[in-house]
Amino acid sequence: MGGGDPADHQESARRTRRRAAINCNGNDANANGGLGQSALVAKNRPARVARRKKRLELRRRQQRAGFIVFVGALGFCLLIGVSLIYNAPDDSSTVHAKRELDEILLSNSPLTEENEQRILDLYGGELNRFPVSIGLDTDSPNWESIEHPAREAMKYFEPEKAKPFQRKPSKEELAAALSGKQLRGGNEEKYRDDETTMRVPRFWNPHPYQLIADEREKRSSANSTLPRDGIRRYLGNFGSRLMTPHEAKSIGSVITSKDGKQLETIFLAIASYRDYQCSETVESAFARATHPERIRVTIVDQTKAGDEPCSAPPRGSCDDDPAQMACKFKDNIDYLTIDAALSVGPVFARHLGHRMYRGEYFAAQSDAHVSFVNNWDGEIITQWHQANNEMAVLSTYLSGTDGHIDLKTGERVSLSRPIMCESDYEGHGSDKHLRHGQQPEGVPLLHEPVLDPFWAAGFSFARGHFVVNVPYDQHLPWIFQGEEISIGLRGFSYGYDYYSPEKSVSYHHYGREDVPMFWENSQVFRASGEYGMNRLNAIIQMTNDETKDWIKIDLLKLELAKYDHWKSSSRLSEYILRRSLWSEISASSSGDQCRKSSFLP
Repeated sequence: MGGGDPADHQESARRTRRRAAINCNGNDANANGGLGQSALVAKNRPARVARRKKRLELRRRQQRAGFIVFVGALGFCLLIGVSLIYNAPDDSSTVHAKRELDEILLSNSPLTEENEQRILDLYGGELNRFPVSIGLDTDSPNWESIEHPAREAMKYFEPEKAKPFQRKPSKEELAAALSGKQLRGGNEEKYRDDETTMRVPRFWNPHPYQLIADEREKRSSANSTLPRDGIRRYLGNFGSRLMTPHEAKSIGSVITSKDGKQLETIFLAIASYRDYQCSETVESAFARATHPERIRVTIVDQTKAGDEPCSAPPRGSCDDDPAQMACKFKDNIDYLTIDAALSVGPVFARHLGHRMYRGEYFAAQSDAHVSFVNNWDGEIITQWHQANNEMAVLSTYLSGTDGHIDLKTGERVSLSRPIMCESDYEGHGSDKHLRHGQQPEGVPLLHEPVLDPFWAAGFSFARGHFVVNVPYDQHLPWIFQGEEISIGLRGFSYGYDYYSPEKSVSYHHYGREDVPMFWENSQVFRASGEYGMNRLNAIIQMTNDETKDWIKIDLLKLELAKYDHWKSSSRLSEYILRRSLWSEISASSSGDQCRKSSFLP
């Protein structure tokens, strides 16, 4: 053992050197391609640094993207939140408005015009909506039940015959009850409709006006016996006083056109009895208007089986020709269809038309067989403004279409105009009534509307509050002549003034043959007309009536105004003076002086 084998010593030395090399480099250099561990680390460091930088850059990008998404989402949520705050039904602005309204209503001091205007402003969206339809749901609160006017008259004057009406009658009972004084003449089997209680639209009566009227009464401590119609109490308490300019100007919706113009809206009421030209009249009203979007037309369409309804467009269905006005503006048209067998004349039909008014700025009335000129809406509004009178009513008997309008183009071909300038009694006994006439036409020398003491049912154009203050009487069956003196005198007592337009904007189709008339029902309702005419004349104080109960129905809504200026007869004297002056001029001339006269009150 002492010396050992030299070969063993050499092998031991090699193992010692190998261990030393391993201990120095931490690895076997041969296993790393001949490089030591330190050299290998140094070689790989740039790659590791690059990978680390790449990971850090990717993380930063992800963080930036996440931040951007977060900010966007936060902004969107804030936008939605702000929108909800401003538009929520109970938002802060609404709460503030409610608080402001409560402050006004809880105060005991008299309401000022500023307070009332603030109340109206708070409900501005409701009052300025257009168009507003009467709706199709006749069971809604916007509709009500009324008695057929002829049935109502018979209840008062033929009480025994009215007993079946305590319940819904059968067709036979109705025929028997209406057969007094040869009303039916053996035509019972032809009477198809046994409905005598009718569902009709309620008169326009927005809540803000009701609120103001109630507050006025509460603060005055007055126990009012007036009907509860808020809008009528607001506009002068049913003629107890004159309507103020502030009250008058609060009525009427205005819309914005596509080019940014403010447009006053127009309500056009049409009463039609089995009229084949009704749909053509509606088409003309929209097609020849400069701004048809501001027009709302309502039609009381009295038809029977087999008739073409006014709702049928004149050139076929809307599928075949969608460009027709009845199709394009269907949301601006309301049809109230009535069985022609229940028709008792134009007065009741026009009463139903007034019920469909919904706050438009202007209210117009027309027959169902007229043709309008181009730009009729702009022309008639301009003429109304020329009168410079909030209470102006433009009205006249229309000229015929022949020689006045090109029916194909809608262009006016004549500058002549009619003027109503005479009035006289017509009929005999209980049927006696005033009827207006007109002078021969001529070209006007005064290029503006001319004051006229008369109102015509065939064409009327006024502010919307005219049909609110002076509605047609619901209880006048079988009246054809006489309505015009009733509306004219009642309107005049409320402060309205009548004018003949300088230019006609529509023309009447006269001379039509084989056109059905409501006289078809004369055997059914003829006797009720005597009671209707009696009521009409009594309400405007042209006769002393003995049937006081019949006259008292809705009398506060329909009688002449009761304010001191009118009751002192100065306003009535003014009306009589105007009528007498025009009638004398008409009687003493060929008619020329009538149109040249520029009488002013």
